[in-house]
Amino acid sequence: MSSMVRSPKKLAALRDVVADSASLFAALGDKTRLRLVSRLSDGGPMSITRLARGSRVTRQAITKHLRVMEHAGLVRSRRRGRESLWQVKPERLADARRYLEMISRQWDEALERLRQFVSD
Repeated sequence: MSSMVRSPKKLAALRDVVADSASLFAALGDKTRLRLVSRLSDGGPMSITRLARGSRVTRQAITKHLRVMEHAGLVRSRRRGRESLWQVKPERLADARRYLEMISRQWDEALERLRQFVSD
């Protein structure tokens, strides 16, 4: 069985990807924020007032959640008159998907190595 050896350059790149993904998944790791991402994905840009409509979550709490997601690069806002409209940044959701696909490939490879080890 061969061991996986990664170059320092690849390890540094992997550390960067993991660090970037950690803030992304931390932001997605809250059910309120997941609901907000879902609403923004389905409904397009929305104001905080509109996001709070029909929710038990206050506008202030929604604002805090949006700021966490903004810091992780998941959403952005733009001013329209006196209000801000928030929207999802689809490229960050694509980053999350790519990271999960990378982890999935790693598991598939590890399981294949284990299968080969057991069958030898």
